[in-house]
Amino acid sequence: MNEQAISRPDDSPVGGPPTESLHAAEVFDGEPGCISLARELADRFLARLVSEWMAVLGTHTRNDLMLAVSELVTNADRYSHGPYLLELEGTAKRISVTVYDSSSALPVFYSPDPSRLGGHGMEIVVALCDRLTAERVPVGKRIRAEFTLSS
Repeated sequence: MNEQAISRPDDSPVGGPPTESLHAAEVFDGEPGCISLARELADRFLARLVSEWMAVLGTHTRNDLMLAVSELVTNADRYSHGPYLLELEGTAKRISVTVYDSSSALPVFYSPDPSRLGGHGMEIVVALCDRLTAERVPVGKRIRAEFTLSS
């Protein structure tokens, strides 16, 4: 697994939030435990965003983000045929959770139906985030959930 993080630039203003964004990414191969490792990456990322970027995360927002990470990587793990990439990017005002996988099949968005067995993952992510995009890319597809943080 490869992890990448870009820290605050040396010339950023002292005492205020950085103007650049924090970035972390890791490739997962679908082996058992990958979803847990993806959540650990997201947890470390959120801790850095709070301590270094002065982001304000309420418990509700943090839980929403962690659940969105779980749902998106679970879908990539379940439906793609190959490795997938989790990418996290954030500032003090917004966070995006992006998953790239090798399947070009876009997710199916069902109407809410509590009697339906399964198929609730994307329904959950749509309810949690402020904006969700799904698009085909040369490697397969990219799903991005965006969250706006309140000040």
